[in-house]
Amino acid sequence: MSENATEVTVGAAVLAVAVGFLIYASNVAGLGTGTGGKYELTASFRSVQGIAVGTDVRLAGVKVGTITGLDLNPQTFRADARFTIDEGIELPDDSAILISSEGLLGGNFIEIVPGGSPFNLEPGGEIEDTQGSVSLISLLMKFVSGGDEEEGDPQ
Repeated sequence: MSENATEVTVGAAVLAVAVGFLIYASNVAGLGTGTGGKYELTASFRSVQGIAVGTDVRLAGVKVGTITGLDLNPQTFRADARFTIDEGIELPDDSAILISSEGLLGGNFIEIVPGGSPFNLEPGGEIEDTQGSVSLISLLMKFVSGGDEEEGDPQ
């Protein structure tokens, strides 16, 4: 009988640890049902190279949201991004949004640069001032070709 009690106790402990791990993992992944709500905003980019659904949205280096959707707009040929922002964050309606990199080898993220307007974006609103990702290869090619053009320019 004592062997049965020991097995039940150990089984209950393993089950409790597994449930605790699942709760922790869902909170870290942002799947938990926390008390803080979120609202959705949109933006239209020329290029969203380097980001995907689940990419962080940051304000002053602090994660305040997540990319929830990326779609190609067939009329404008631009990438429409949908993202959520934490409920307590109120962004001025003249804020800018850009794709930034954590460094040469780091990943990309969305950075919000707040504006100075006294009016805030409403849930479902659109940030119109956008800057897409910059390709490192094309930047290097401009630098290399820019040096050649200046040497050959007679002015």
